[in-house]
Amino acid sequence: MIDAFLVPEKTVITVKGDSAALDVSSSANRTFLLTFSINGVVEQESIEVSIFTSADGTTWDAKPVVTLPQKFYVGDYPILVDLTATPDARFVRAHWEVNRWGRGPNNARFEVSMRLREIPPDLLHEARAEALSLR
Repeated sequence: MIDAFLVPEKTVITVKGDSAALDVSSSANRTFLLTFSINGVVEQESIEVSIFTSADGTTWDAKPVVTLPQKFYVGDYPILVDLTATPDARFVRAHWEVNRWGRGPNNARFEVSMRLREIPPDLLHEARAEALSLR
């Protein structure tokens, strides 16, 4: 069961960048919960996070598998990362873009973390069954 940080807690981000690659090839399930946590911000700034996949950990796909909309505020932002359509994906990494405007320093400053947790197959099956019963 994969439960790891793509970006460790209390990481300060001031410019665009990428996380280290995380090997997800040992996962029993190809669906994950990414929790993007913003614990500190300054005013008038935004951050956008995308998740990319790779078969070898070196060459990354041109398009992300998922992108969170821009965030501006402190909070926890969960999103599903479903790799079932990308069977060759053995590695994932986060990429972020930051923007700052207005008065004060030009550099953005976010204190963040990104945790990736594998969703157990039985829990995912229950959620899908419940979603179908609501139709």
